[in-house]
Amino acid sequence: MASPSRNNGFTLIEILVVVVIVATIVGTVVLSMGLVGDDRELDTERNRLASLIEVAQDEAMMQGREFGVEFMLTGYRFVEFDPFAFQWAEVPGDDLFRMRQLPEEMEFDLYIEDQRISLEIDPQQFSDPDEEEMSRDTEGYAPHLFVFSSGESTPFELRIKRDFDDQELVLRGDIFGDIEFGEEEQ
Repeated sequence: MASPSRNNGFTLIEILVVVVIVATIVGTVVLSMGLVGDDRELDTERNRLASLIEVAQDEAMMQGREFGVEFMLTGYRFVEFDPFAFQWAEVPGDDLFRMRQLPEEMEFDLYIEDQRISLEIDPQQFSDPDEEEMSRDTEGYAPHLFVFSSGESTPFELRIKRDFDDQELVLRGDIFGDIEFGEEEQ
């Protein structure tokens, strides 16, 4: 009597179940580690800053005002040149141009004319024109980027980075005020 032959392989259903389980686990791990390359938080900050600089450019040209941007290691603020006091000051009464802080773990690297600019943690103090000790040789406050009413701006490269996962996005501006997004740097 012949014994019935038995197939020792897997059925198609068993293989599909294993593939779905493995794909689910791999997908969860990739998303939790942020390896997808979709870093919304960095991108949001870069877009916000680019939009604010463009608004400052528009207001500078339409109203004949001079603006500046000062960067700190983890934040930035917009300033305005007061032609009557001949000094830079915070933009009065404008919530759009208020001082802003980056989310935790993010920081800036600023390059102007291919030179890395050392950024401070706190904002600089504005110069006081009434202070007698200040001589004409002493430099007063000046922002890192200038946004002129002529439409020109300081050319720059700003890297918004997060060290713990080595993510970095680039924002560049040229002398004509055009802003472009650079590719991720590793």
